[in-house]
Amino acid sequence: MEFLTAWLPEQLSTEISLLLILAAGLTSGVTAALGVGGGVLLLAIMALLVPPAAIIPLHGMVQLGSNANRTLMTWKHLDWKRLAAFFPGVLVGAWLASLFLVQLPMQWLQLGIAGFILFLCWGPKVPPLALGRVGSFLAAALTTFISMFVGATGPLVAAFVKQQHQGDRFRTVANFAASMSLQHLPKAVIFGSAGFVFADWLGLLALMIAAGALGTWAGLKFLARQSNQNFARFFNLLLTLLALRLIWQAFS
Repeated sequence: MEFLTAWLPEQLSTEISLLLILAAGLTSGVTAALGVGGGVLLLAIMALLVPPAAIIPLHGMVQLGSNANRTLMTWKHLDWKRLAAFFPGVLVGAWLASLFLVQLPMQWLQLGIAGFILFLCWGPKVPPLALGRVGSFLAAALTTFISMFVGATGPLVAAFVKQQHQGDRFRTVANFAASMSLQHLPKAVIFGSAGFVFADWLGLLALMIAAGALGTWAGLKFLARQSNQNFARFFNLLLTLLALRLIWQAFS
């Protein structure tokens, strides 16, 4: 136990750190198995246990590791052309976010994200042009910009990726993971340059990412046993619940 505690940050008790490591593994498994939901669930847990100034930087790095692991495990299903269009949008969105020194109105951001999610899940089919390279670029720029202030725009990205790949469960999970990996990458630079000391948290981050890799492996085993139809039903249900949660947060 002494060897383990040497890796953990002084800002948290050993029990809380271990709980966060367990949560990282379980929530990564949820996202791998059902396509979405783990990142938002982990953010909610971290909001209860982690100092406020550290929540979004740490969540971003854990999600970067978790999504990178999931991308590597599903790399055969990646859509490289759309990802190539997505990455420049990420850079534009992160650059725009770095220019803002004031907090954007959280209520309107939450309602806007919820509205887009519900539209992508239950609205009319999106035109092919909006799902192509230009659409990928614009979606990346918008969601990356918002993620710097909200923390978890994963459900919105997931709903967009699902439309692109028409419910294919492995392509949806793989390309969602790759998109989120690209989106979380600039956070290290943005928050590091803003003064956040990642070095104090490296041990906990490494253990949470390792736990996330195990959770992802187990979740993908579950995913392989599902049909595309069952996956689509669970996926839409989870996204709808997450959108309703955002609406509730906006008005509460």
